[in-house]
Amino acid sequence: MGYLLLGVAIAAEVGATTAMKFSEGFSRLVPSLVTVVGYVVSFVLLAQTLKTLSVGTAYAIWSGIGTAAIATIGLLFFGEGMTMTKAAGIALIIVGVVVLNLGGAH
Repeated sequence: MGYLLLGVAIAAEVGATTAMKFSEGFSRLVPSLVTVVGYVVSFVLLAQTLKTLSVGTAYAIWSGIGTAAIATIGLLFFGEGMTMTKAAGIALIIVGVVVLNLGGAH
């Protein structure tokens, strides 16, 4: 159940960060509200995961997958560039999350 909540927390955080892009510095109401609600939901669910997962593992997965997802969204939908350095960084984040899980850091 902890990983399910963590997955939803990650989705809420990614949605909130994407909405922040559309809020234009919090000058647009609807994207601003989506940002605030998304982050509140994300933090509440992240806190719930800490009942069953270690804080280091949960936070590493939450921030790592969120970072990789936002970088990918920026590339695909916002025309942000991809360099070899950026691609390597995203790959290292993903590998790090996998290694944490394979290492039994639950």
